[in-house]
Amino acid sequence: MSRSPILDELSERGCLFQTTDEAGISDLLSSKRATVYLGIDPTADSLHLGHLLPLLTLRRLQRAGHRPLVVLGGATGLIGDPSGKFSERIMQSPEAVEHAAESIRHQIGRFLDLGDRPEGARILNNRDWIAPLGVIPFLRDVGRHFSMGSMLGKESVRTRLGSEGTGLSYTEFSYHLLQAFDFDHLCRTEGCRLQLGGSDQWGNITAGIELIRRRQGLEAYGLTLPLVTTASGSKLGKTESGTLWLDGRRTAPYAFYQYLLQVEDRDVGRLLRYFSENGCAAIRSIEAEQQKEPEKRLAQKNLARELTVLVHGSSETDRVIRVSETLFEGRSIDDLDRASFELLESVIPGRVVGASSDGWELAELLVASGLVTSKSRARSDIQAGAVSVNQHRMDAVGTRIVKDDFLWGQYLLLRCGRRHYAWVRLEG
Repeated sequence: MSRSPILDELSERGCLFQTTDEAGISDLLSSKRATVYLGIDPTADSLHLGHLLPLLTLRRLQRAGHRPLVVLGGATGLIGDPSGKFSERIMQSPEAVEHAAESIRHQIGRFLDLGDRPEGARILNNRDWIAPLGVIPFLRDVGRHFSMGSMLGKESVRTRLGSEGTGLSYTEFSYHLLQAFDFDHLCRTEGCRLQLGGSDQWGNITAGIELIRRRQGLEAYGLTLPLVTTASGSKLGKTESGTLWLDGRRTAPYAFYQYLLQVEDRDVGRLLRYFSENGCAAIRSIEAEQQKEPEKRLAQKNLARELTVLVHGSSETDRVIRVSETLFEGRSIDDLDRASFELLESVIPGRVVGASSDGWELAELLVASGLVTSKSRARSDIQAGAVSVNQHRMDAVGTRIVKDDFLWGQYLLLRCGRRHYAWVRLEG
């Protein structure tokens, strides 16, 4: 039997890292509507860029006719997954985990169709079936199926017990029993026989497959996705200022867009295959154009626009692009609206000034806004033709700015040199 089309697509996009039984998965995805599950532990009150690949993979599977389940770890989030960690996580309170789970629940609807139809996605919380468990029934019904040898052989356990690790508590040691129980429960109650996750979840996924085989006598399957890194080896979305969050209150849409716009040429084609709605043929065309005129950064602009629209919506993305192109590509200031200037206030320096009947000396505004350090330097830059106000060059040293010069009677955009900008807002 030939491989299922959706598996072919995931392979072409480079999204398949490991599969427990590729032929079995292909048969499952080809023969009927499959139920596929992804687990997310609510360790913060927002998803981040690293969650996009598994969520978009689920979306591709859904569009191929399959039913996604997203399981929020209201129970497992209280324990902490040791996978990929060299020390124990800080324990979160039940209230913090529950708040994070509810916040994430609202974000997931941006990526999956939660409609009431056969392939409609569902969001579950494993607290609902783990919390009622008693310790003795869990140990008798689940724990007896796991040998100490196999548990100690898990990479996440070996790493923590080895020279690089800091030890492992019994709490974290038991984590993958709980995740295995999740898969077993979903197989029994939802008919779910395929789990996907990041490459660090391989041990947890295979534990669930083994538990299903022992308790239910059924074959289940696992599929892992590559860890999304840059060519330099760092995790995508990890910046000097921290994590790139999908919540605009934690990472501004402008910062989100700019991060993706600055992706290196050697990374951008791979990231387009991971994240873009474009097919691989269209992505190859974008790459070909990129090679002809790399300075235009066409591939990065496609990636940044598409993901910012996905996460923050088209109207916010259009505003972000207008501001970015005004600052860096000479786009006309006439394309900006008041909301765009509100965005400018958050990304470049500036100053609020009070009303003045006789206006303001331009040199004073340049100093007040932080563009130059002294009035003498400001006058020198004005005389050299290096200063503009609302994209109009100013070369008269004694220029005064009056209220009528402010856009909408409120904003000025000052530039000094090629790319040094500041705003001035008139108050009152």
